[in-house]
Amino acid sequence: MASFDQRAILARLSALRAADAPTHGGRVLSYVYDSGMPELDELAAEAMRLVQPVNGLDPTTFTSVAVMEREVVGFARELLHGDDDVVGSVTSGGTESCLLAVKTARDVWRAAGGSGVPRLLAPVTVHAAFHKAAALFGLTLDLVPVDPETGALDAAALTGRIGPDVALVVVSAPSYPFATLDPVEAVAAACEAAGTACHVDACIGGWILPFWRAADGSALPLWDFRVPGVTSVSADLHKYGYAPKGASVLLQRGRDRQRRQYFATTGWPGYPVVNPTLLGSKPAGALAASWAIIQALGARGFAELAESCRRATRGLQDIVADIEGLRVLGDPTGPLLAVVTDDAVPASRRVDPHHWADRARRRGWVLQLQPGLTQADGTHLPHTTHLTITPVTERRIDELEAALRGAADEARGVPPVDAAAVLAALPAGLADLGELDSATAAHLLGSIGLVGGATPGLPDDQAPLLALVEALPRPLATRLLTELLARAVEPPA
Repeated sequence: MASFDQRAILARLSALRAADAPTHGGRVLSYVYDSGMPELDELAAEAMRLVQPVNGLDPTTFTSVAVMEREVVGFARELLHGDDDVVGSVTSGGTESCLLAVKTARDVWRAAGGSGVPRLLAPVTVHAAFHKAAALFGLTLDLVPVDPETGALDAAALTGRIGPDVALVVVSAPSYPFATLDPVEAVAAACEAAGTACHVDACIGGWILPFWRAADGSALPLWDFRVPGVTSVSADLHKYGYAPKGASVLLQRGRDRQRRQYFATTGWPGYPVVNPTLLGSKPAGALAASWAIIQALGARGFAELAESCRRATRGLQDIVADIEGLRVLGDPTGPLLAVVTDDAVPASRRVDPHHWADRARRRGWVLQLQPGLTQADGTHLPHTTHLTITPVTERRIDELEAALRGAADEARGVPPVDAAAVLAALPAGLADLGELDSATAAHLLGSIGLVGGATPGLPDDQAPLLALVEALPRPLATRLLTELLARAVEPPA
């Protein structure tokens, strides 16, 4: 039997982790969801360890999987006001939940007589997972522009495009880029009248909006299974369910509909394959952790954590509103904010949100830069900086405020990155290169210092990179980003 030095292996892993962005303490305002309760982390870790060897492929052999999934789905169904006809699955994350919602809708549409290429209809703010789903499952993605000033969707602009070739309409609760709660009731009513499926992507909101109130203290507009016409809802456990990644729930209205989600075959000489999700063999760890956290918190515990998020979010809105040169875009719902330049002040007093984020990073706080986007109708969505607020944010809000104000003072009056100047630094004729091979893409990345150095990766200041992403033709931008991420994990030559 091979021997190994456990201490040395774990020491190296600890050293690698030390270079990561911090996952606890609230300094990273995206990607991670810190409850601020270390006892929950310990509970989740122990639950994962107990089921480490379990294969979630077969819940009839590993019956613990069936019990935990049944109870997690049941809790989610109650939280989202589903009746006994609402059933679901625990998936590996929001992307898988979204993929399965689209796959189900496509198959239901085909079974009802749909032919040709179906459409997936959604606002332009819909999560990129639905871009992936459309590409993988052969749907045409039909994106409806939103208001550039608020990020809000005009329901009539979307419902007017519903037709017999639409397999699925998707709305968000809320959208990730701008935290806008889409008009679910109006859209779902139109879908029900047309016999079209309507999915609510509540991946980020599903475990917190049930406890959320509007700024004036009133209840939110309905967005879950209380709304007739909503056929499915996705809600991520590894976001405001505070579970380790990756875990999500996809709930579907109607057993016959939900069975279309499955893949099953007896057409090979091995064991019968029946998969409710995209994975066959799958770990049970995230499911067990999610189940344990639900047992520990219950609805009351989730409500208390949501209230902490709500207070911190309101506090940050007030802070941003008091920073000259910045403003919050639109009327956010939930613990998310998108911050944009306040064009109402003189140019010398404006703060570019990307420069602001870069200055905040130097102070130890990681905000998320979002590029601008020109919509199909020619209107332009501004570039923004995104903040995800978690319960631990409330404890650090004074420190965060000082960093945000200091970063704004440093960035005030600094003009946004000139995209034309960024493009001018690249080799001429980029648009005429056609499909780039890996070597050419790497060479272009190297010309701007992103590949080829001793420690390849993103630069400390990301505003120029985001300006480049926004300015380049989209196929070229995505090709370069693909090469960048691929090179980051390739073994050395």
